[in-house]
Amino acid sequence: MYNNEPIFLQPVFQERIWGGKKLQSEFQYEIPSEQTGEAWVISAHSNGPSMIKNGPLKGKTLADAWNEQGELFNKQPDNDEEYPLLVKILDAADDLSVQVHPNDQFARKVEGVPFGKTECWYVVSAEDGAELVLGHHAKTQEELAQMIEQGEWDKLLRRIKVKAGDFVYVPSGTIHAIGKGIVILETQQSSDITYRVYDYDRTDNAGNKRELHLKRSIQVTTVPHQDAAVEQTENMYDGLIEKRLVEEQYFTVYHWNLNGKASRELNHDFLQVSVLEGQAILTIEGQTFEIQKGTHFIIPNGIREYSLDGQAEFIVSHV
Repeated sequence: MYNNEPIFLQPVFQERIWGGKKLQSEFQYEIPSEQTGEAWVISAHSNGPSMIKNGPLKGKTLADAWNEQGELFNKQPDNDEEYPLLVKILDAADDLSVQVHPNDQFARKVEGVPFGKTECWYVVSAEDGAELVLGHHAKTQEELAQMIEQGEWDKLLRRIKVKAGDFVYVPSGTIHAIGKGIVILETQQSSDITYRVYDYDRTDNAGNKRELHLKRSIQVTTVPHQDAAVEQTENMYDGLIEKRLVEEQYFTVYHWNLNGKASRELNHDFLQVSVLEGQAILTIEGQTFEIQKGTHFIIPNGIREYSLDGQAEFIVSHV
């Protein structure tokens, strides 16, 4: 049962009011419409579970694999939690709403779901001058509530410019928004709880504004805002440069740059891999697999060693 092959996954697409066509133009995916905002590329979440493309579990979802073959993820028999992580690629053809996510405690108590949402972003591409919202300028919760109520968005919101290759860590409680013209790969807790703070007074095709969640947003926002300090390290393994982008409570995320050959050991319960650029050959116990830009897979527990050969760029994560 997958003891010597990766689990390849099919993306699930989500249409969004702010979505565009770059998931097709940059990744050659067959998207459902010209407003496709998200590809959930490694997902066991009920709102968009990834389908397995190969092996004995072909045609089942990642959630099925987690529940029925927990040993693939070194899941302990008494672990009744859901699959912990979710990886997405987002195409922001327009600004996303300004939003905030709760922590685990609030999500469980108020929403009755297993996980809050801490996330992080690797900027795949960004148009010149692209920026995102990260944090706010309010000093107290009262000031935050007052500025939201009075719509003082320019005064309240903290904006930063970004370019391809930038990395942003977004703990729960952080007010944030991805800006127009940015494509990101997001690694996050497996949660779909979002509290919308501001949506630019946009309306849908029927003329309706999207719902805001101001009371809960104010309850869960960290005040005052503090930038999360992340310690990044870099290692070289033959033809592979590994940059650790973040190592935190919920996930560790790396950027890999492959130029040639490299062999690695699997030292984690399982490894999530997304190919951002290029192509390579993945070899596991004598079996070879062609991988290329837009391929997403999991190296399951039980694989001791694997090797890569080619020119490619990856985002890789584990719990």
